[in-house]
Amino acid sequence: MSEPTAALAQPSFGAARLLPVHGERVLLYEAGDGPPLLYLHGLADVHTAVADWLPAHASLAAHRRLLAPAHPGCAASTGLGDVDALEDLVFHYLDLLDALELERVDVVGNCLGGWIGAELAVRRPDRLRRLVLIDAPGLYVAGAPIADVFMMAVRRDGADLSDLRALLFGDPRAPVAVELFPDDRVDTPTEVLRYQALSFAGRIGWTPPYLYDRKLRGHLRRVTCPTLVLWGARDRLVPLAHGEAYAAGIPDARLKVMADMGHSPLLEAPEAASDAVLAFLDQP
Repeated sequence: MSEPTAALAQPSFGAARLLPVHGERVLLYEAGDGPPLLYLHGLADVHTAVADWLPAHASLAAHRRLLAPAHPGCAASTGLGDVDALEDLVFHYLDLLDALELERVDVVGNCLGGWIGAELAVRRPDRLRRLVLIDAPGLYVAGAPIADVFMMAVRRDGADLSDLRALLFGDPRAPVAVELFPDDRVDTPTEVLRYQALSFAGRIGWTPPYLYDRKLRGHLRRVTCPTLVLWGARDRLVPLAHGEAYAAGIPDARLKVMADMGHSPLLEAPEAASDAVLAFLDQP
């Protein structure tokens, strides 16, 4: 693992392995003991989710067997060429659960990972014990469009990444935001990981409809597991109206809004966000 930055400093722990799944390989980080928890990463946390553990990961792994795979095409995971739609990712993660011999798990999905988690819960609710969706795209909400993260993520000569940080964080000047998305170019491996994450996002969300499934909102009624919708009140990428739509569409879902947080509560307020997640998962 690489050296953690100041805002993300933490003890190193856990282990990584390449798990073969139907002719592809999945980079899987694993830590902790207890009931299994599948963590599906998003855009802002991809290079930490697969290269270093986040402080929030450490909090979750203190209470759960935390499984944090890299999505197809991200880091050392392969298989992006076979992904044309979210349904392919649903089957991918069902295959991963089978490979891990896990019948039912808690799923925490952040950003794009939340969209995948929602689609998984719609199609195979029997495989999920509890579900947490954190600032997830995936729905069409009239009057609350999802912002263009692809345009903001492109570095232009003389331009900084303040606009991208403003999409991903409540305070774009916060140390964690600047450290993860600095204006200066970072080392090549980290730039490659970010490019891979955007390529993955583009594969499932660039072609219209942009970052949503036209039918998902109508299918949310099929989710049968207890669900927490955790959202940053100041999310400028996926507005709070989308969290409200998820909570309204999923039977008996709970909506928890984190004041002053943007699109990345697990990064911006790791202790408070992970505490909220664990309090929900620990309920009988």
